[in-house]
Amino acid sequence: MPPELLAIASAASRPGRLTDKQAGPERSAIIQMREPFRAGASRLEAQDLAKQIVEIASEKQASDIIMLDLRPISLLADYFVICSGSSERQITAIQADIVGEVRNSARGKPTRQEGRPSSGWVLLDYGDVVVHIFAPAEREYYRLEEVWAEASPVLRMQ
Repeated sequence: MPPELLAIASAASRPGRLTDKQAGPERSAIIQMREPFRAGASRLEAQDLAKQIVEIASEKQASDIIMLDLRPISLLADYFVICSGSSERQITAIQADIVGEVRNSARGKPTRQEGRPSSGWVLLDYGDVVVHIFAPAEREYYRLEEVWAEASPVLRMQ
């Protein structure tokens, strides 16, 4: 990369970066590309988000909540939050509250949602934190805690 573009790119990554007017029109695209990407949150932000999700699930009476630290063993995500709802209606309520409260706390919405409460498994993907909401039978069948047995449990609520 030419030295002048390298200087602009590094300045763009610092607080108080160059404005479009200072950089000129030909270089403003480089500065815009250097904006932080929300999905790759910092480690502390990911842990805070996972704890917030655990609290929300607990408030909705989710059972057997576990937060697993995947950082040492996987690049897939930093944390899994796994919980159970006793009925389709409860799974729907847990899912809706997590999505709504996380969005309201300015952390955004999940990048992906998979499954339906009627299937017994809902997945919410927040990038560094993946949430699994199960019906008891599906949780027993898939046994994610056993699949990810090498992950460190950070928190477990019965």
